[in-house]
Amino acid sequence: MAVTDEAIEKIKGMIVSGALGPGDRLPKESELAAGLGLSRNSLREAVRALSLIRILDVRQGDGTYVTSLDPQLLLEALSFVVDFHRDDTVLEFLAVRRILEPAATAMAAARISEQQLDALTAQLDRLGENPSVEDLVACDLEFHRGIVHSSGNSVLCSLLDGLSGPTTRARIWRGLTQEDAVARTLREHRAILAALRDRDAEAARSWATVHIASVEQWLRSTL
Repeated sequence: MAVTDEAIEKIKGMIVSGALGPGDRLPKESELAAGLGLSRNSLREAVRALSLIRILDVRQGDGTYVTSLDPQLLLEALSFVVDFHRDDTVLEFLAVRRILEPAATAMAAARISEQQLDALTAQLDRLGENPSVEDLVACDLEFHRGIVHSSGNSVLCSLLDGLSGPTTRARIWRGLTQEDAVARTLREHRAILAALRDRDAEAARSWATVHIASVEQWLRSTL
């Protein structure tokens, strides 16, 4: 592993220094191994590891390329790791979401278009007053993703997407065991939309905090 780690660090160094940029093709394996002072086996292991976390793209019969290094692509690994959380750490994920999502919602207040607000309102209208838990959770995910995307910060959007695994399960548990969860969720969604339509960043931030905190509070009482 120490040899593979060294190989990973050397390839990383080439990318960070600008010697390799997004979309660039890596030199042939034999040339790269010699140039970096690595064995071809350790180089292969490093390439395999970096391809798993979307730094490199191995194209059979064509070569190995640096990916676009887009934040959304790079942070895909986060959602994979998050899915391995223990039940007693889900509150920690929710706490991180409570820090980040209200900030993103406040940022969206100045940027979200009227068309986007109308689309989110129509989404809630289609959901109705008595949706299934599954439909509510799916809508909740798309609702918040749409707002966070409007913040204009792709890193923030990708981070929050990655955190949706355990929080999705929390929302499902809550919907199955708390009678007023559906009605409360719908009220909070409409309050967030109203604040965004008023371009009131602080009200949007507050309602987003209330919305996440209510899930967190319920979950805390059940663990």
